[in-house]
Amino acid sequence: MKDVFLYDAIRSPRTRAKATGGLHGLTPPALLKPLYQALEARNQLDPLTVSEVVLGCVTQHGEQAANIAKTSALYAGWPDSVAGLTVHRFCSSSIDAIALAGLKIAAGYTQAIVAGGIEMMSRVPMLSDEARVFSDPHYALQHQMLLMGSGADLIATRIGASREECDAVALQSQQRATIAQQEGRFQSIVPIETPEKLVDEDECVRADMTLERLSRLPAAFAELGAAGADQLQLNRFPELGAIEHVHTMGNSPAMCDAAAMVLLGDEDLGRSLGIAPKARLVHSTTACGEPLEVVSGCITATEKLLADHKMAAQDIDLFEVHEAFAATVVKTRQALGIDNACLNVNGGVIALGHPMGATGAIMTGTLIDELHRQKLSTGIVAASGAAGSGSALLLERC
Repeated sequence: MKDVFLYDAIRSPRTRAKATGGLHGLTPPALLKPLYQALEARNQLDPLTVSEVVLGCVTQHGEQAANIAKTSALYAGWPDSVAGLTVHRFCSSSIDAIALAGLKIAAGYTQAIVAGGIEMMSRVPMLSDEARVFSDPHYALQHQMLLMGSGADLIATRIGASREECDAVALQSQQRATIAQQEGRFQSIVPIETPEKLVDEDECVRADMTLERLSRLPAAFAELGAAGADQLQLNRFPELGAIEHVHTMGNSPAMCDAAAMVLLGDEDLGRSLGIAPKARLVHSTTACGEPLEVVSGCITATEKLLADHKMAAQDIDLFEVHEAFAATVVKTRQALGIDNACLNVNGGVIALGHPMGATGAIMTGTLIDELHRQKLSTGIVAASGAAGSGSALLLERC
């Protein structure tokens, strides 16, 4: 098997998933086009070198339907010979895109692949594809498919995470993201020109957030619980007695628009382009845990990744783990014993925003940049999908 290297990791800014958001005026292919162009310019990359584009996208509907990996490459003017694959494993989709690309390169099938993800939630809203498991409660319960917030409240209930703990996670995410933004740590951002303006920074960060403001927000998922989710969870876990609804709009991921791309290749690619790799992809994995917790798969995948390499959390310098609601972060600390100083040091999606299909690739770029900034060696990036699934990557700084 060949070594697999990450030569570049870039992304757009993350902007609010509203008509007033900075990227709303662009179609999804129009947002991806400047990223294709940036990969070419930054790496002296001839697109003919790339065999395939693999992109994660969750809501493959409307402007994001019809294999956006292939159609966006054509829209960007890349050669017809470049294949396209769009993957969907919910919110871990772009981690899986990177993993699939890495496996193909490691096996010697190809020399270079571009992987990443896209989600324009202001133009193609979450659940707008009307999947029956999310629109028909009875059908959903038959398939053990609950919405993410209900799963997060079950996680909180099972581990005893209080509303105060969850709000503290959210505040820390906002504070760390604010510092990272002020210090210019997000080196992977590519400024995006829209018809209205140049968009060059993340919009969702709330530098003025306080615990008092967070504490005043109402529970967001109690109504879903009353509609049947609570009872299904209590049937599985009768010892709980009741589900505690601790998640609000303030300690949940922020919806947003963004895209991200990673250039992966073998050692020969770097030689031919005259560029050095930023990181080596050591290993990737996918794992599934309790489906009714919905969003705890990032923990299960990280546990499997560590076990596969006979490593402990203390052997890893940095973790970028999906802030799939605040209780997932609390459980991550408890289950893995991760030092808080090594976990999501630049904030997470609660503060920065969660463009579902792109989040994993964005986190990958953030991790690589931070490993280089601190001159550290190893890092893990992990994200939850839905129904308990999760995927993770182990990276080594070059």
